[in-house]
Amino acid sequence: MNTLQDLITNSDNIVFFGGAGTSTESGIPDFRSVDGLYNMHYDYPPETILSHDFFMEKPKEFFQFYHEKIMDKKAQPNAAHIKLAQLEKAGKLKAIITQNIDGLHQAAGSQNVWELHGSVHRNHCRKCGKFYDGSFVQHADTIPFCSCGGIIKPDVVLYGEGLDEEVLSRSIDAIKNCDVLIVGGTSLSVYPAAGLIRYYHGDKLVLINKSVTPYDKYANLCINDAIGKVLSAITI
Repeated sequence: MNTLQDLITNSDNIVFFGGAGTSTESGIPDFRSVDGLYNMHYDYPPETILSHDFFMEKPKEFFQFYHEKIMDKKAQPNAAHIKLAQLEKAGKLKAIITQNIDGLHQAAGSQNVWELHGSVHRNHCRKCGKFYDGSFVQHADTIPFCSCGGIIKPDVVLYGEGLDEEVLSRSIDAIKNCDVLIVGGTSLSVYPAAGLIRYYHGDKLVLINKSVTPYDKYANLCINDAIGKVLSAITI
């Protein structure tokens, strides 16, 4: 913790790259832990339900799962989100790159957030392109329909879909140009997102995760603990 504190104290060019573990302390389940979404039992595997093909073929079943397990109505920013927003406000944190779609970083006050997998708060009609917020989809009866009659699709990246090129490019630039890269709450097993840390060529790579990751051996500092617990102990 002393080493992490020193790195943050002595840098004003930090980038945070986070995954599902960043939001678990807000009550949002991750995907690959013992009690994560991938270990729950449904008529179809979560990987199948959260795919482009399934959305197209079985929209009713997709939105039933989406409403129940993806759109969390009560989640609030936790200590990790709040501390990151404070670091940004202090001029130390230059960008947040997240695999999460919950919008909790913005809710905590962070401004420069790159959402690799999209957001539940942005939705568009597949027919006319009209925008709808998360509340509209949340209160829809199963399948949300646009005023034009088209199905509204959440702006989240489903399996079988590519990442947004601009978001990907901005994320890579941020990682390439940062002094300290803090990676937290991610197993670093989901590609292409996990591969982004390969663009970091500095010597201040920090990994904070409850379990080991394939990149631990490349890190300059590893802390195996909850991201919120670790970041809340940092002083600015």
